[in-house]
Amino acid sequence: MNDVRLPIGDIAETFVRWLIDTFGWLFDGLRSLFLAIYDALEWVLQAPPFWAVIVVLAALALWAKGVWLAVGTVVGLLVIVGVGQWQNAMQSLALVIVASVIALAIGIPLGIWAARSDTVSKIVRPVLDFLQTMPAFVYLIPALMLFRVGVVPGIVATILFALAPGVRLTELGIRGVDREVVEAGHAFGASPGRILRQIQLPLALPSIMAGVNQVIMLSLSMVVIAGMVGARGLGGDVVQSLQKIDIALGVEAGLSVVIIAMILDRVTSALAARGSRRGGRAATRGRGAGRAGTRAAEADEPQPVAASA
Repeated sequence: MNDVRLPIGDIAETFVRWLIDTFGWLFDGLRSLFLAIYDALEWVLQAPPFWAVIVVLAALALWAKGVWLAVGTVVGLLVIVGVGQWQNAMQSLALVIVASVIALAIGIPLGIWAARSDTVSKIVRPVLDFLQTMPAFVYLIPALMLFRVGVVPGIVATILFALAPGVRLTELGIRGVDREVVEAGHAFGASPGRILRQIQLPLALPSIMAGVNQVIMLSLSMVVIAGMVGARGLGGDVVQSLQKIDIALGVEAGLSVVIIAMILDRVTSALAARGSRRGGRAATRGRGAGRAGTRAAEADEPQPVAASA
């Protein structure tokens, strides 16, 4: 029995090397694209003075929830400036935004497709289970081989790690829409696309926004791991502090990660709560329309005629 060994690892390595030999041009193109997007966003966050970026983020927090979140955002970002981690924080924020946007651009449409097709859902579900249970460090190995050292393998590994909640919660939200409301849309002659845009997506918005929140949080949790493959930002400082046993640097970089995480979590949670209220109003209107359609259909039915004597 000890001589029996499944060559799963060898097969995986052979497959990755075949990908490199066959589609190396494609991965080089993706690397250039991701790097260009990241560099552009990093420039947007770092080119203005730090106080201008703080004002913009505080205004976003004020619009999302209110004064206290805006004040907390200002205080937290000033702490990052005070410990000398502003540049690294903006690099990490750029990585999180790029990875989150790409993960959501893949995950939300895939979740919609899975919600509308049981076959797609059965295929996607084990893949998502695999992505969620595989240790995050494992993603770095093929990403490093395909995209070389730098920020790009960190972005790719982050996308794979954070993709699953966006798909699952989008599918869950759309499947949880009240059937009565969807049937009312069909009764009024709405096309499937219009039902999706005007009924299912608004009602599923709270669940979708919860997925957005989870994708962003998981992306931020990968910042430190991405620093191990050459990604710039706070993750690089955390890895450096671990190598040098530098407690001060580790605490400053770790505290900056926590502050960024808290700001992003509170803002996205506030947007999710706003979407929940909007979805509740849409559900009320949809149920009212469904009842009105039912009454109208009943009124249009021919009434029985009494038999004449």
